Amino acid sequence: MKTKAAVSLGVHRPFEIMELDLDGPGEGEVLIKNVAAGLCHSDLHLTDGDMPPRYPIVGGHEGSGIVEEVGPGVTKVKPGDHVVCSYIPNCGICRYCASGRSNLCDLGATILEGRFPDGSFKFHKDGVDYGSLCLLGSFAERSTVSQHSVVKIDDWLPLETAVLVGCGVPAGWGSAVYNNGLRAGDTAVIFGIGGLGINAVQGAVMAGARHIVAIDPVPFKRDTALKFGATHAFATAEEAHDAVREMTWGQMADGALIFVGTPDEKIIADAFAIIGKGGTVSLASLADPAKLTVHVSGMELTLMEKTIKGSLFGSSNPQYDIVRLLRLYDEGKLKLDELVTQRYRLEEVNQGYEDLRAGKNIRGVIIHDS
Repeated sequence: MKTKAAVSLGVHRPFEIMELDLDGPGEGEVLIKNVAAGLCHSDLHLTDGDMPPRYPIVGGHEGSGIVEEVGPGVTKVKPGDHVVCSYIPNCGICRYCASGRSNLCDLGATILEGRFPDGSFKFHKDGVDYGSLCLLGSFAERSTVSQHSVVKIDDWLPLETAVLVGCGVPAGWGSAVYNNGLRAGDTAVIFGIGGLGINAVQGAVMAGARHIVAIDPVPFKRDTALKFGATHAFATAEEAHDAVREMTWGQMADGALIFVGTPDEKIIADAFAIIGKGGTVSLASLADPAKLTVHVSGMELTLMEKTIKGSLFGSSNPQYDIVRLLRLYDEGKLKLDELVTQRYRLEEVNQGYEDLRAGKNIRGVIIHDS
């Protein structure tokens, strides 16, 4: 079949809207009519060159939609089911899934190539194979994906809102609750209040943190953080450092979480400096893999037992936590509608990313044509 999609063709090139040929579902695969796609900063790494994939590739890794067709062997979903896509596929049987770390599933090995584990591609044009970012390609009106990439959700939930739990919400919320391990009474510092950082604020609130300090240079984002439960908000790490020292009587923060668009050595050093003894820095942001961005004092790391750790999908379990977070939303205990700053048509994808760069959005969402 034919489908319209937003495609990344190379570094420093905007997304192009084009019509592609799409394969139907094969063994263990499903065809999804995408309803919504989140505009996450990670897709900008495709065009900025910080996360070089195999070009050409259909963008979009935060998606929700309706199952239209299933291939042989599919047992998880059926046509008509409402689903949220997980940008980390999870097989349930590899070493990582079996040990409760399905965010590290081995099926994620080819998500940047957009090539399925069997070597196939689902999008094509004029004899050229087009990848599917994170094996999803949610910037297409329709996508063929693995059943291991979909999570069935309650069909009364709005897909335009549920899309957010495919990436930004669990990646931020889970970073606070699971990865960083914040507890009641802790002091948390969150660097970058975008689609992930704002949900780390929500996670810190649910964990019972006493002080939740948001750092962002954009006034709108600082104000939003305060509305979502942050207790303090600052424009710079320097301002926050002095305030955290005062509010903790010199002990410093228990956890720091980094969600800036592209982290550098200074951001990580600032986060390392703002935590106290036994504190943890959780790094969820992505930078050019060729650049070494973590440079801290080894003596301080050892003598103060500080920790710096990566956070992928917030150390969440896609099959469990996507449903869990939507249930919290359904019960009025998690804010999702308030996260969406602006909605766009697929043809406006580049405008959406211009707004993201300008700091206008907490989360922009593409709504596909019906």
